[in-house]
Amino acid sequence: MPKLKTKRGVAKRFRRTATGFKHRSANRNHILTKKASKRKRQLRGLNDVAAVDVPSIRRLLPTKAR
Repeated sequence: MPKLKTKRGVAKRFRRTATGFKHRSANRNHILTKKASKRKRQLRGLNDVAAVDVPSIRRLLPTKAR
């Protein structure tokens, strides 16, 4: 059986945690001048991935999911 390859795009977007995965918020990349400071502040940091999406991410990240 061949080696399982990691999907590189998924590896760059998600971080493994003890209980699941985390991802960066959207809308924090450009055109930030019109967005309120409160909105930008709340978009900082990493958010948890929804539980229904975790199995598909595990499939795309075979080595990191263990």
